Amino acid sequence: METFGKFIAKNRVAVIIVATILLMPALYAMSHTKVNYDLLSYLPDDLDTTKGQKIMEESFDRVSTAFLVIEDMPSKDVAKIKEKITEIEGVESITWIDDIVDTRIPKEMLPSKIRDIFYSNNSTLMLIKFEEQSSSPLTQDAIVSIRKELNKQCFLSGAAAIARDTKDLSDKETPRYILLAVVLAVAVLMLTMESTFIPVVFLISIGYSIVYNLGTNQFLDGMSYVTKALAAVLQLGVTMDYSIFLMHRYEEELDNGLDKESAMAKAIANTFTSITGSSLTTIAGFLAICAMQLKLGIDIGLVMAKGVAFGVLSTLTILPAFILIFDKIIHRFSHKTVLPSFDKTSTFVTKHYKVFMVIFILAFLPSIFGAKNTDVYYNLDDSLPRDLESIVATRKLKEDYDMNSTHFIIVNDDIPSYRLKEMADDIAKLEGVNEVLSYDSFIGQRIPESFIPQEVKDIFKSDEYNLIIVSSEYKPARDEANAQIDKIQSIVKRHDENGIVAGEAPLTKDLIEITETDMKRVNYLSIIAIFVIILFVFKSFSIPIILVMSIQLAILINMGLPYYMGTSIPFIASIVVGTIQLGATVDYAILMATRFKEELGKGHDKYTAMTITVRESARSIVASAMTFFAATAGVAIISHMEVVKTLCMLIARGAVISMIVIICILPSLLIVFEGFIAKTTKGWTSRETMEHSKKHKHVVTE
Repeated sequence: METFGKFIAKNRVAVIIVATILLMPALYAMSHTKVNYDLLSYLPDDLDTTKGQKIMEESFDRVSTAFLVIEDMPSKDVAKIKEKITEIEGVESITWIDDIVDTRIPKEMLPSKIRDIFYSNNSTLMLIKFEEQSSSPLTQDAIVSIRKELNKQCFLSGAAAIARDTKDLSDKETPRYILLAVVLAVAVLMLTMESTFIPVVFLISIGYSIVYNLGTNQFLDGMSYVTKALAAVLQLGVTMDYSIFLMHRYEEELDNGLDKESAMAKAIANTFTSITGSSLTTIAGFLAICAMQLKLGIDIGLVMAKGVAFGVLSTLTILPAFILIFDKIIHRFSHKTVLPSFDKTSTFVTKHYKVFMVIFILAFLPSIFGAKNTDVYYNLDDSLPRDLESIVATRKLKEDYDMNSTHFIIVNDDIPSYRLKEMADDIAKLEGVNEVLSYDSFIGQRIPESFIPQEVKDIFKSDEYNLIIVSSEYKPARDEANAQIDKIQSIVKRHDENGIVAGEAPLTKDLIEITETDMKRVNYLSIIAIFVIILFVFKSFSIPIILVMSIQLAILINMGLPYYMGTSIPFIASIVVGTIQLGATVDYAILMATRFKEELGKGHDKYTAMTITVRESARSIVASAMTFFAATAGVAIISHMEVVKTLCMLIARGAVISMIVIICILPSLLIVFEGFIAKTTKGWTSRETMEHSKKHKHVVTE
């Protein structure tokens, strides 16, 4: 690797030129990468609910719909708004009361089922059908155009409207996240590194890798808005370690008397193994997320794994080139850091290792209990600001029309009418069901079938299927909603074994069940993957167990705190935060274990070796952890998106918890189990093992 290091050092200007040229296509691709704002679309394709959504799109042309509530407006003015919206590109059709009866007929004379659908007190309701999916550019542009035709008396809700508001909020806040993360990371690095200018160099180098990562997402057919909002900040925090490791080694080689090109070549060669080894564990953790049934895992996992890979590549090529180019400026602005020497910390930790061992044991039970009982929410609409237009409209829809959720029941067209009526009647009797609408709802004794417009028939009938719409008073993701769905599914299957219950609430119910499985799967796979990598890195059976146990304690403490604080977290946090924390913390753990092994090899006893290890490793660990904390905590403070806010808060807190656990508790484990480690690790040398070896040689000689 020293040859490679010499090549980078010698051709540093060419490296920067090539890297900068590659930014151009990456920036172009980044600006054209599709972003998905519907997390329910990541559910597996083989679920009945997702099959139902597909049938609704293909057979009932329900690609995307929106609800428009209009208050205190004469029917003639409502009709004018309807006419204007119908002409907007992307809008396929609008269903309102005038599609069924003459609006001059007093609403009091209408059949109750029809009246209750379109009227509530002083408001009326329209159903808008779009040509394409909610998140498509055409539908999103249509939402903007519709809102231009509305006034304060109008409230537009539905998946497309929520997606538009989520997009606008995300697009507005994401640049702020990155800017604040950069500013705070620079501030921490300026205080913890020995040069005021080196943080700028670090961030330029990482900036290249972030652009490459976000640009190549176009090859993944886009990404979710959650990934878009967090990818840059997480990549900055997770890969900062590598830059710090390289810079420290470069300074060390300069202190040994080497010229700057030779020092950098040697620094690249000597840090290559540790950086790639650490990155492999982090990449393995992120790739474990790809094993989720929820396809959002692939989205987050691949983007972050790719980001770490680009981070390593940048650290070994672009960063060395920039350091050499700006070497004079870096050293001109050298200063003492605010970090202490950690002499007292290292002595205290080593002296009281038994106390920390007891803390390690006692902390596990409450942490496990808290992590298992932390409240998780799945309805992400609740996480959006309450003053967003679509959320205000959704609240209005729920309050005026009792539409907390709507279930869509799809049954085969060959089911007899009397069976459909029986099914609808059974469902209508269930607790929490407000209304059951079917084709028969419109063909009562008062209205002949010939009077029913084709547009209305198309809502409930297709060539192959019948559609029944159920309005529920229960919000999605609630226990009562899930119980209601189970009962509805039982009734539907009794009449049609191939019948499907679809809609937001059934999709969310599947999401809950899948998440519980995914969480266990991701945890197990990430732990196994990292265990195996550490096993091969250290050629040890015991070290992976000790490192993973200490890291898991940090994760359990972090994920258990919401239970004791009485707060809830979004479902995605319960899956990905642990993996992100695992990937970031494993670098600290490997650094600590590697240095301990090195000091033991110099002939120190395990207590002296650990004192030196903590003293020398703590500076890098604290600098890295506090940088990660600053970058993510800043986002948590300013974000108005609860999902992003909570994720960043958990990650920021996790960085501090991990730092404390690795500096204080991991040393106690390494000291206590040092004898066992020596017996189960290839090439592990300590004073005890050397003395045992000498005695053995002496006995053999005699």
